[in-house]
Amino acid sequence: MKNAADVIIVGGGVIGSSIAYNLLNDGYSGKIIIFERDKVYEYASTPRSAGGIRQLFTTDINIQLSRFSLQAYQTFPETMAVDGEHAEIDFKQRGYLFLATEEMLPRLEKHQMLQQKYGVPSQVLTGNELLDIVPELHIDDLAGGLYCAEDGYLDPYSVMQGYIRCAKKLGAEYIYEDVEMILSEQDVITGVRLADGREYRAPVVVNCAGAWAPALSGKLGLPLPVVPLPRQVFQFDVVQPLQKYLPLTIDPTGVYFRHEGEKLIAGYAEEREPGYDFTWKRSYFIEQLWPVLARRIPNFEQAKIERGWAGLYDFNTADHNAILGRHPGKKGYYVAFGFSGHGMQQAPAVGKGLSELIRTGKYETIDLTPLRVERFTENDLIIEDAVV
Repeated sequence: MKNAADVIIVGGGVIGSSIAYNLLNDGYSGKIIIFERDKVYEYASTPRSAGGIRQLFTTDINIQLSRFSLQAYQTFPETMAVDGEHAEIDFKQRGYLFLATEEMLPRLEKHQMLQQKYGVPSQVLTGNELLDIVPELHIDDLAGGLYCAEDGYLDPYSVMQGYIRCAKKLGAEYIYEDVEMILSEQDVITGVRLADGREYRAPVVVNCAGAWAPALSGKLGLPLPVVPLPRQVFQFDVVQPLQKYLPLTIDPTGVYFRHEGEKLIAGYAEEREPGYDFTWKRSYFIEQLWPVLARRIPNFEQAKIERGWAGLYDFNTADHNAILGRHPGKKGYYVAFGFSGHGMQQAPAVGKGLSELIRTGKYETIDLTPLRVERFTENDLIIEDAVV
């Protein structure tokens, strides 16, 4: 049948495209169709991401996901090459750095022990050691920090396009249409209906629609605790350049900053009303971020905003972590959303895990069952302490 597939993936961003690529690369021979509502990815969350890649998480499952994914990103240009053309993603392994006050430091020391259990080379630094990494840093109120030199940041759009090109090369079909509803008969998934009324049939549907995913799941009668939550990012320049390129640095206030080429970007998880809002406000940078940035690094006192943008988190209101795997409410329904800003960091591992689950019925590389749908009704939440 023309309008039929073996697997339909709703959402062609980095998560959906990683799942499609991994399925086909792992030997899946069925037909895969990916539906993406935004053909040029203008409002997609992936290219609007800040691009941070870190292993400095505080739960076993998130550390495992990020460690696997970081290793995948290290070899991404060669592994994802198409017709001899490398998939360059501009991965700068300049580190990730959580700055800490005296009160925060014991918690970071505890986190480091868990990270090192999985081979993450994280370090707890003293205040003076921070100056070796960021010489201009104001440290009077800091006791130290948690640092991982392996981590860093990359170009999210290039990662997404790398997965898309490879998925297409392996036979995945991308259709740039809006999915209005996931279809089922009784307790069995049957396909999807598009906004124009056309229907496509498949026994397996994977909901990777990011900030739009919870609405689709709700229409299916299977709501999950995820909302679309706007996040702003600002690019700025300074008069006096820094001596060294920055790691992605998180201030104790939660404000983060890093280099973007020779410029800099910054953001903060401010309180916002859920919704599909893509506006950004220069005044927010000036009034809320700039004072924190200028206090932390004197070079930031003379800053000029170059541009800004807003993207959407698919924000899990229950425990801020991804919701992955089979949904027990419908046979053939799989979910991969609720990442709360961690999607880019975890995409390679999630793609691998969902490939295994769909093809073989079980996880093999990393056991993703801690992030199962059922954890909400079982009151077995995954509480992540390091949310940015």
